[in-house]
Amino acid sequence: MEQRSFETRRARGYLVGCVVAALLWSVASAEIRYSISEEVKEGTVVGNVAKDLGLDKSTLKERKYRIVSSNADPLFHVNQNDGILYVSRKIDREDVCAQSTMCSINLKTVLENPLEVHYVEVEVMDINDHSPTFPEKEKTLEIFESVLPGARFQLRAARDGDSSQFSVQQYKLSQNDQFRLEIKDKGEDGKIPILVVQKSLDRESAKSHSLLLTALDGGKPPKSGDMNILVKVLDVNDNAPVFSQDVYSVMLDENAPVGATVIQVNATDLDEGPNGDVVYSFSKSINQNILNLFDINQLTGVITVKGLIDYEEKDRYEIEIEASDKGFVPVTTEKSVIIKIVDVNDNAPEIEVTSFSSSIPEDSRPGTTVALISVNDLDSGLNGKVICSIREDVPFALSPSLKDKMYSLVTKTPLDREKQSHYDLTITAKDTGHPPLSSEKTISVVVSDVNDNSPEFSLSPYTFYVTEANEPGTSVFSVKAFDRDENDNALISYHIHRDGSEDNKLASFLNINSESGDILALKSFDFETVKTFHFQVVATDSGTPSLSSNVTVNVFILDQNDNAPVILYPVSSNGSAEGVEEIPRNVNAGHLVTKVRAYDADIGYNGWLLFSLQEVTEHSLFTLDRYTGQIRTLRSFTETDEAEHKLVILVKDNGNVSLSATATVIVKVVEPKEAFAASDVKSATKDDEENNLTFYLMITLGSVSALFLISIIVLIAMQCSKSTDYTSKYLQETNYDGTLCHSIQYRSGDKRYMLVGPRMSIGSTIVPGSHANTLVLPDRRRPSGEAQLSAKRF
Repeated sequence: MEQRSFETRRARGYLVGCVVAALLWSVASAEIRYSISEEVKEGTVVGNVAKDLGLDKSTLKERKYRIVSSNADPLFHVNQNDGILYVSRKIDREDVCAQSTMCSINLKTVLENPLEVHYVEVEVMDINDHSPTFPEKEKTLEIFESVLPGARFQLRAARDGDSSQFSVQQYKLSQNDQFRLEIKDKGEDGKIPILVVQKSLDRESAKSHSLLLTALDGGKPPKSGDMNILVKVLDVNDNAPVFSQDVYSVMLDENAPVGATVIQVNATDLDEGPNGDVVYSFSKSINQNILNLFDINQLTGVITVKGLIDYEEKDRYEIEIEASDKGFVPVTTEKSVIIKIVDVNDNAPEIEVTSFSSSIPEDSRPGTTVALISVNDLDSGLNGKVICSIREDVPFALSPSLKDKMYSLVTKTPLDREKQSHYDLTITAKDTGHPPLSSEKTISVVVSDVNDNSPEFSLSPYTFYVTEANEPGTSVFSVKAFDRDENDNALISYHIHRDGSEDNKLASFLNINSESGDILALKSFDFETVKTFHFQVVATDSGTPSLSSNVTVNVFILDQNDNAPVILYPVSSNGSAEGVEEIPRNVNAGHLVTKVRAYDADIGYNGWLLFSLQEVTEHSLFTLDRYTGQIRTLRSFTETDEAEHKLVILVKDNGNVSLSATATVIVKVVEPKEAFAASDVKSATKDDEENNLTFYLMITLGSVSALFLISIIVLIAMQCSKSTDYTSKYLQETNYDGTLCHSIQYRSGDKRYMLVGPRMSIGSTIVPGSHANTLVLPDRRRPSGEAQLSAKRF
């Protein structure tokens, strides 16, 4: 019975010991948590650790209660007298935890005799103590005026030292009509502002736009930062590069070697020359970490590995690629390339080019070998079995050889150097592991030229306009041809085709520079002699055998204002442009005094004459029609008006540098009886003169009749031998007043002129704008066209 009681007491003691041990264990492993705000002052109380852990304050100093830390300058310390945890120095959350969402500092406190370890976690709460800042205060964007609405321009994001809700939350753009703002959320990388063109730009309306971009954080009230954006609208416009794909996405092994090809982006520009050459680069707002990991070939657009790729660090990269042309003001297009990292750890196949021909003629037959390629993989089994391939959109193919892991790179289809002279062939080797590994190698193949293209002229036919009286021996125009071949096959020489025909006779007065295509006139052209002609220029390349092509050149001679107006009436006996007109004093207003007649040997505006009063003794008496030259009275004469009035008329053409002539008309006002007497005297004098001239007129009439019969006979004979289509055109002037007779001869100096009125011979044409003063006679010697004569000289 005593033994049973002893066992009962023993069991109870064991149970009590277990309970005490459990309590001691729970105290030794207890953990408490506090939270404080950053930037609190030194000495700020964090919490009473001794009280919260249930420690005896009287034994803290004796048991050497302290914080164990390897930092020489700890952030916290505990008072051994009261067990309170204090801040040792000011805490900057951004220095301690960067931009982590959660910032916790773990402290280990120790008590000796017996040894106890307690863990204290202090969470540092972020405060909004940083304002958003942009990398640059001012940003200048150069945008073409032809950019379409919806064009996007990515800006550099603002940075905020705070984290989570106190970081940059939104952007605002100043009020304007041309642009709007979009935000691209890239998750951990923050929000990226994108400037979007809202309306078409017009440089003539506004050469630049000043915008203000504001970044706001999540504080209450929020803090902000500004960046001034100056958008310069450029007055040139080319096609922007266009990427071949809407989305670029690629898988990349985490152990890809440095220099390995990730993906090749391709953009084309429809422009020519430098404006059509595309270069590639990363976006200016890209993270520096990405620049350390990847690189891009500016010419080919091949993205390659630059640094160590670690899947555990990041499993996905989104890279902004810019394609810009080489214009004076480049046009840029952006595209995202998504790179997904594959978590594998195998050896990638190795590609080796053992024999390579860097140049191949463009007339090579399909199946011509370009290179021998060997592939090796350090793995074994399925992981070491390699399949080699090349893109389908190139005129090359890989042909496996009899030996394992050897391939021949051969031509698949005919080549054309003029369409593409250089190929960057990307050969991909992939094993059959799970997941498979692959590697790529790019080789450059140059297609050499064969003379298979004839020279091509930039225009066909050419049309040139040359003003008359050009200086002989100078270049009047030039032709230009190009050859899509290169080197000697594209070296072009020029010569004029001369066949000795009648149509080609004017080509003998031309010479061409065989190298430049500049054409020189060896003589001065005269519009009145020849108005148009054509010839052929032949362009020949220097290939073997040479190829050539020709083009027709049409030349039109332009008239110059090189003839001054000639006064036909009035003309005095000594040849000067003077005349006297007598009118009765009792004429009414609107009475026709006389009409000044003149002509100009030029055509068009150069021969269009206008009349004006340069000098007149009494402006209220006379008026002059500026188009017809008619002088009329403005009012009736009075007793106080002078009996003689002098009018000086200026006749001026409409050339760029106008030429002019003057005529003087003396108007004598006589009494009505004197006017009738003078008229009778003139009539008697005229009758005497007509009687004296009757004999000569009869002889002249007989001669003209004989000549007319001979002309009719010759004309009938010519019509029978050669059918020629002559059309008669009559252009009558609406302002003609009937004062001109159909054929009047005038003398000016030693020259005689014939003025033709409304009664014209068949086949003649009145030139528009000549006011029925100029006769155009068809040139019966030419098969087509008309020879225009401003006046016929005898």
